[in-house]
Amino acid sequence: MSGFQIEDMSNTFLEHSMVINNFVIKVGSQIKDSLCRVFGDSVQYQWIENDNNVVIPDVSIICNMRDRKNVSFTGIPRFVMEVVSDATEAYDRNEKMEIYRKVGVSEYWIADWRKKQVEIYLFDGKADGSIYSYLYKTVTEDNKDDLGIVMFPNCKITFDELFDI
Repeated sequence: MSGFQIEDMSNTFLEHSMVINNFVIKVGSQIKDSLCRVFGDSVQYQWIENDNNVVIPDVSIICNMRDRKNVSFTGIPRFVMEVVSDATEAYDRNEKMEIYRKVGVSEYWIADWRKKQVEIYLFDGKADGSIYSYLYKTVTEDNKDDLGIVMFPNCKITFDELFDI
């Protein structure tokens, strides 16, 4: 199949999966009665803006469940989190961030279980219609009470809950 990309996650550490599961369980239980859903790394997205290549975020929150094409979502998640590791960090910080910016994701977290750090990026529009990203906040042990999902302020996950590994 042309344009179909599968990521090799064979070198992924258990801690990587634990951070994903912690987020999905904690936040997923808080929004289960809404139109939105939290998905772990088993859900794929396919966007025209990305030449219909498949992207599989570690975590996504999507509120338009009907935007599907076969096994892929074509709608844009409002929130995406990637949990970086040695094998994925460059891809998550560069290519994936650019894809999420281009398609219109609103909030992007880069969680690093090795450093116990979360970088929260927001994507916003300029007057000319272009989209840019900016680092909204970096959360570490020192300011861990600042952790919060900007697009879903009523959903709570603490720093310690996220990194309970």
